[in-house]
Amino acid sequence: MPFIQSGEVAMQSILTCVIQNHDEKILFLAVVVCAIGICASSAIASHAARSEGLTRRQWALASIVASGCTAWATHMIALLAFEPGMAAGFEPVLTALSLLLVIGGIGAGVWLAIGQRRRARRFAAGAILGLGITALHYVGQASYRVTGHVSWDMGLVVGSILASLALSGLGMVAAGERSHALRRGSIPLLLGSIVVLHLCGMTAMVLVYDPQVPLPENAVAPSTIAPIIATVSFGLLILAFVGLRMTLNARAQLRRDRERLRELASVALEGLAVCDEAGITTANRSLELLSGMAQAELIGLSLTRLLPGLVLADLPEQEERDAELIDRSGQSVPVRVLRKDIAIGHKRQTVVAFRDQRERLRSEARLRALAFTDVVTGLANRARFGDLLAHHAAALREQNVGLAVLMLDLDRFKFVNDTLGHAMGDELLRKVAARLRSAISEEDVVARLGGDEFAVLLLGVTDAAGPQKIAARIVEAIDRPFLLDGQLIHVGVSVGVAIAPAGGSTDGSRPAELLRNADLALYKAKAEGKGTFRMFEPALAERMLARSRMEADLRRALDVGEFELHFQPLVDVQTGEVTAAEALIRWRHPEQGLIAPADFIPLAEETGLIVPLGAWVLRTACTQAMAWPRAIKVAVNLSPVQFRDDRLPETVAGILKATSLEADRLELEITEGVLLDDEERTLAMLTKLRAIGVGLSMDDFGTGYSSLSYLRRFPFSKIKIDRSFVRLLPDDVESAAIIRAIITMGAGLGMATTVEGIETAEQYAFVAAEQCGQVQGYHVSRPLPSAAFLGFLTGLEAAA
Repeated sequence: MPFIQSGEVAMQSILTCVIQNHDEKILFLAVVVCAIGICASSAIASHAARSEGLTRRQWALASIVASGCTAWATHMIALLAFEPGMAAGFEPVLTALSLLLVIGGIGAGVWLAIGQRRRARRFAAGAILGLGITALHYVGQASYRVTGHVSWDMGLVVGSILASLALSGLGMVAAGERSHALRRGSIPLLLGSIVVLHLCGMTAMVLVYDPQVPLPENAVAPSTIAPIIATVSFGLLILAFVGLRMTLNARAQLRRDRERLRELASVALEGLAVCDEAGITTANRSLELLSGMAQAELIGLSLTRLLPGLVLADLPEQEERDAELIDRSGQSVPVRVLRKDIAIGHKRQTVVAFRDQRERLRSEARLRALAFTDVVTGLANRARFGDLLAHHAAALREQNVGLAVLMLDLDRFKFVNDTLGHAMGDELLRKVAARLRSAISEEDVVARLGGDEFAVLLLGVTDAAGPQKIAARIVEAIDRPFLLDGQLIHVGVSVGVAIAPAGGSTDGSRPAELLRNADLALYKAKAEGKGTFRMFEPALAERMLARSRMEADLRRALDVGEFELHFQPLVDVQTGEVTAAEALIRWRHPEQGLIAPADFIPLAEETGLIVPLGAWVLRTACTQAMAWPRAIKVAVNLSPVQFRDDRLPETVAGILKATSLEADRLELEITEGVLLDDEERTLAMLTKLRAIGVGLSMDDFGTGYSSLSYLRRFPFSKIKIDRSFVRLLPDDVESAAIIRAIITMGAGLGMATTVEGIETAEQYAFVAAEQCGQVQGYHVSRPLPSAAFLGFLTGLEAAA
């Protein structure tokens, strides 16, 4: 209660001081000068903020000086309005010092507040600024001299200082807020701090007239200091007009810049928004279309309304970020956002670019679909199948079920593709894909790996019975005829199955192992007649490993020269003389010893190594034949793989030239299977070889697709009757009749005839009686190494 009464007494004293002890007109003038000075200082400060470099510092200093002069002029005019009822004056040093103190305090407060967003720091800056104003008032009042005594009400002094500092601090806090309405409140708060200081300070000053106390001689009379105050006030008025003009110019420039920016932005494909702290100030037509909002709706709209999940202040300049724009209807639009701070009308603003990502995302989705989809069948392609297999194989340990991989290869597809054309082949692939999809469940995956190769990924496998049943269903489905362009087409499919149960598998749980094992099972299915399926067995992997080792050994053997030739003599039946020798390759393996051709030639043909190996055989045989008597020829077998090499005639001619062997001493033996591939190409190849001068022999005649048309059409000089017809001679009537017929036919066509596999004297006698030209077999000699063969020839000569 005493506190309330003390407050009421203080308020009454202030009102009495204002009403009775002040000239109201001059006091009103002080308020006007204060308002003008604050406006001038704010305008100059705003211009400083829009400027840069030295100009910025100069205008900032002018703003601080103007602020100090405003406070000083307001205080001094208010002192002039005071009517003490006695003679009064101003001590000049303290009066000048009060001006310097207020300028310094304001400068320190402004420097502390520049660039600060923290309210506590800005409040402290405002308090420092308030201290400068406090120093101005009380030092200024201390310069006030009267003919009497001066005392102070310290309660009002302390209260005025605390209130003024609080108002100054709040004023600086408001000046740094983002809200424009709060920033407007900073001027009334700063003005209030000055008014509180003056009124409370004047009320706290108690004057007692004493005629015995004269005015100091250096005291400046009010009439003398008034022109100085008027000059400062007029300067503030000029600064206010200058600041107003600069503000108006800045606003006009801002409008022009925004208009030019809007005109430029309107031609941009990206959405553009110019923003300040309050929100969007300008937007282009593209942003209107993107957001579904008109220009009037966008102006003033907070950017967080469009981009609720993005904090613009956290976005580095010129660094794109993905975001979601919420349009007028509340729908989310994927965009990429780019931020750039620029100066518009001497004011720093933020330009935000919005790039619509819908079409890009749709294009990327289409590209992903194309990248992972087979264009012919619409199935998953190899890359997609590999990704899915890797994903599901990685999750095997966490699941209670396993998976299975089925590798499929169409039978007879090449024939359909070559004879009916690629368009029909593609249509067949599409129909096969449809049948495969119908044979599996929706959660399983079917893919085309390329050509006529397909793969199936079965999920949720609990045992081997399920994959076996589906593999059988697939074989049955593909075995049914397809109707293509009015024709019934029959193809089949071979299937290899590898299973990976939950937690791992003997078939391998890694994708590469599963694919390899399914391939091995497929290879077994094709080798066992096609049109069926086979499950993977560990023995398949062991055989494949052995095959890989043999392939590596073959390549090494070629490099280090582990191959050698053995020669089996061919003798004239009537004279017993050696007329030729067949070159037979042997492989002397460093660990396994001598390996027969039947054990490695098929692998060499499959891997393509037969081409360099065959060339080595031909070159070595021709070289060693140069040491034989001129009358003895050398016979070399040609693999079908070698025969498919268009450079074969050039290779043969080059070897004959390099070894100096006469062409008529070389016989090339060709199996009937070579003749089935492409008759026209085969005829051309044989004709080129015959033109070189070498002999051509049809090997193993009677065991393949023997046709008399081959003998009539192709330029063979010899027929070799296969050993399978000789084995039962002379007792087997049918074998004897076949050999007799072939010998007779060969003689009629002018071709020599050689019978292979003669192992007994009775067989030799039979073919001799039938007038066969040559025989070959163990009865004459086994295949012999080169040196032993030369010894064999020497022994015959000695015996003769």
